[in-house]
Amino acid sequence: MKHTALTQKHIELGAKMVPFAGYQMPVQYEGVNIEHETVREKLGVFDVSHMGEFLISGPRALDLIQKISSNDAEKLTVGRAQYSCMPNDKGGIVDDLIIYRIKDEEYLLVVNAANIEKDWNWIQQHNKDIKASIRDISEDYSLLAIQGPKAVEAMQSLTPVDLSEIKFYNFVVGEFAGIPHVIISATGYTGSGGFEIYCKNTEVQQVWDKVLEAGKDFGIKPIGLAARDTLRLEMGYCLYGNDIDETTSPIEAGLGWITKFTKDFVNSEALKKEKENGPERKLIAFEMTERGIPRKGYALLDSDGNEIGEVTSGTMSPSLGKGIGLGYVKTEFAGAGTQIKVKIRKNEIAAEIVKLPFYKQ
Repeated sequence: MKHTALTQKHIELGAKMVPFAGYQMPVQYEGVNIEHETVREKLGVFDVSHMGEFLISGPRALDLIQKISSNDAEKLTVGRAQYSCMPNDKGGIVDDLIIYRIKDEEYLLVVNAANIEKDWNWIQQHNKDIKASIRDISEDYSLLAIQGPKAVEAMQSLTPVDLSEIKFYNFVVGEFAGIPHVIISATGYTGSGGFEIYCKNTEVQQVWDKVLEAGKDFGIKPIGLAARDTLRLEMGYCLYGNDIDETTSPIEAGLGWITKFTKDFVNSEALKKEKENGPERKLIAFEMTERGIPRKGYALLDSDGNEIGEVTSGTMSPSLGKGIGLGYVKTEFAGAGTQIKVKIRKNEIAAEIVKLPFYKQ
């Protein structure tokens, strides 16, 4: 098991540690609901240093990124970030990722922890002819997500950068918590605003301590991966390995908005055809209308009890106080307002397909 540079801090704070994507990670401290509420109402800090980081640079850096990613990275200016995915050549997704344009010819790709090796091999395979410079810096860098509506106010004392000026999916490289050259990015996977901070492993303990100190009067708490999952699910954000994987296309998954056919990329012709013809199944969001908690793998049924798909993510929503989930169903059943059922053990529990996000500020 790998450890992040903050493992000892989490243990001292009483975190329950679990294996996740090859790392020992804090799944919760005080409890999922308390931590979830803290992020929605105040602010919390997550250690997500298990994520992978690749640097792609040189005159052909953009060519490589355009080939492997579905979104149009040509639109990125220095200081901007973009959500994207890497399609495979069979109609599925290698990974979803965030692309940062650091300099004119330098990009940072942030990928999922469980996919670091797979993604690296995939990118190298497609770089044979392009020959951009690529470096895996995952082992040297840490990532903190400071999320919640009080993030700007609470963290402003730690940096000369005006945090309120950083727009969503933009970033600044500047001083933070006494450390120079930190990436301060207005990104995150919670839907409650805030920042993600990229720094070296040797610097992250200082940053963590100062973040908790600066946020003390604002009600900051350390947050585990369990609340990260409930927060992202309330927004309907896809989780790799659940809602998207090697067998799900970006078109099925509702990621057409990051799939731009203004350029050629891996499998773009097939995905373009799928978009034109319409997919056979779609990722939908549903709320339970009867008591019950949907879980990954549960069958989704039509109103007559016929199987039409399955749950990919599900939980009891701390904000809404009811069961919510994502899942794939045959396209003809995918419309908002459609009444469906979730098979929970032997029971067929009523649910309704809804528009995302579940949680509305």
